[in-house]
Amino acid sequence: MDPLNAEDPVSIGPFRLLGRLGVGGMGRVFLARSAGGRAVAVKVVHAELAGQDEFRRRFAREVAALERVGGTGTAPVLGADTEAELPWVAVGYVPGPSLRAVVGKEHGPLPPATVRTLAAGLARALTHIHAAGLVHRDLKPSNVLLTVDGPQIIDFGIARALDTVTDGGLTTTGAVVGSPGFMSPEQVRGDRLTPAADVFCLGSVLAYAATGRSPFGGADSGVHATMFRIAHDEPDLTDVPPEVAGLIRACLAKDPAARPAATELVDALDVTDPWLPADVLARLGRHAARLLEAEGEAAAAAGDPTPATPLPQGREPDRPRRRRTGLIAAATALVVVAAAGLVYTFRPDVLTGRDEQKNRARDTTGPVSARPAGIVPAAFLGAWEGTLEGSAEHPRETIRLELTQGAAGSKTAVYVHVTEDRLCMGRSRLVSADEDKVVLGESDVTTSVPPQRCTPAAHQTLALRSPEVLEWSSGAAKATFHKARTGSEIVPAKLLGTWKIRNAPQMYGPNADRFTDVITLTQGPVGSAVFRYEQGYPRTDADGDLTSDTVRCSYTALLAGSGTPLVIGPHQREAGSAPECADSIASYLSLVRYKGEERLLLYPMTDSEPGEFFRQ
Repeated sequence: MDPLNAEDPVSIGPFRLLGRLGVGGMGRVFLARSAGGRAVAVKVVHAELAGQDEFRRRFAREVAALERVGGTGTAPVLGADTEAELPWVAVGYVPGPSLRAVVGKEHGPLPPATVRTLAAGLARALTHIHAAGLVHRDLKPSNVLLTVDGPQIIDFGIARALDTVTDGGLTTTGAVVGSPGFMSPEQVRGDRLTPAADVFCLGSVLAYAATGRSPFGGADSGVHATMFRIAHDEPDLTDVPPEVAGLIRACLAKDPAARPAATELVDALDVTDPWLPADVLARLGRHAARLLEAEGEAAAAAGDPTPATPLPQGREPDRPRRRRTGLIAAATALVVVAAAGLVYTFRPDVLTGRDEQKNRARDTTGPVSARPAGIVPAAFLGAWEGTLEGSAEHPRETIRLELTQGAAGSKTAVYVHVTEDRLCMGRSRLVSADEDKVVLGESDVTTSVPPQRCTPAAHQTLALRSPEVLEWSSGAAKATFHKARTGSEIVPAKLLGTWKIRNAPQMYGPNADRFTDVITLTQGPVGSAVFRYEQGYPRTDADGDLTSDTVRCSYTALLAGSGTPLVIGPHQREAGSAPECADSIASYLSLVRYKGEERLLLYPMTDSEPGEFFRQ
């Protein structure tokens, strides 16, 4: 959990905020406390979504439906205001890691008795969701949280509201909504969904819990190939223990009518207690202790009387209107934005790539020799890039820092800081420098995408480890930076040109040609708009059926680094785009070769599969 920053409110509705838990495609999530002392997770919808009338109407309908959801296996929804300028919703805070974290990172596949108890708990939660007239639509390992008392499902209802800003299958960045490895055949085909779709997804989740992998493959084989297997091939249940193989196979029947209902699963499955292996239970205890400690520290910090700008509110709701949010997964799995609001990196002049002119003495006309003498050691000069969250191959937060020569007190560093929902550029003041360390102080924000979402970088320290590596720190945040390219032509030549998604007729049917996704990459320096995305898809009516109209969207994004993968900022809608088009999150590009053909993979900076583009 991160501390609140200056742009955050101190309270939302009746809840006092304690810290930041994460950021996702729909909004920001905060840890908060109710007046009665209960820990809650509060999500505030992004302004770009809140500005869409149809999204707000759908969001309000989902909140009303979610009020009816209750019972074990789902966290309680404690309040909401769907009419606020920035709509928000509060749910009970679940202090447990995700199934994905436990199976994929900490423990590995779970034993059969645990899988059967997991199935019973998830089926029971699904009965409550279905009884409220909802279909989850995105049941996957990261949306299942593990606690001592059983599993909890999160994020139900969110996909229906998001349908107003997607084409029903692809986001505005070309990535499939949710995780294709855990979709149902009905979702792949675009059919109307029933509770049976959730049962199919449950089968895939149980197979993952038992083996550590999806029964239909992952992103390595390509998104379209995975979706084709879901719709047409039998699941790969190799290594699934025989004690749970029959259960999983029944859930994964291609015909929805052939799958068991969630209520049948609850009646048929036995449970064990304790239901988790001993080492997982021990991890849960340590996990909860860390959360309590962090919450206590945040509560103490929240007592600071420093004023903050209040969140714009609508009318106070007559009664709590509620809705669950998928961003709680980031909270409970402790997947947070490590240094949001703490630091950014430096950007040189977009046209020249240098900062020399701005360092000239006020009344001189001479060239660079008129600048004050510089104190930055030569080894530090140039550009450096690092990853704060995620990995070098799959970043979730990155920083680029470029140092030019200058005297103490001059703003000689240009930064570019990219998180899932923003790109921030600015200039930092040089405090001190010696042959081993450079210290940067106060900063100014020069570019904010979206506008007015960035705060100035905090103090930064750079320690040289080798000619190609330095250690960066800002407060508690630390990262390893590597030397990076500079200049006016940063984009690798092999990425330049036009790329397009190929829609498989098997999945899109006769409307395949109506769905278009095209990327154009041009050359330029960091900070320039080298990325353009064009998208077209059929408009849908109130019932979700395709019409003859076409929605056309176009977006641009700024280049944020020179590394591999290539990081770009949030996608900003261009003038002339249809009203349904919405700005999207930051992303990164990787080039792969499969079956002798190059493919450009566009990954959103979140837990999702890439869009797959082919050269035109």
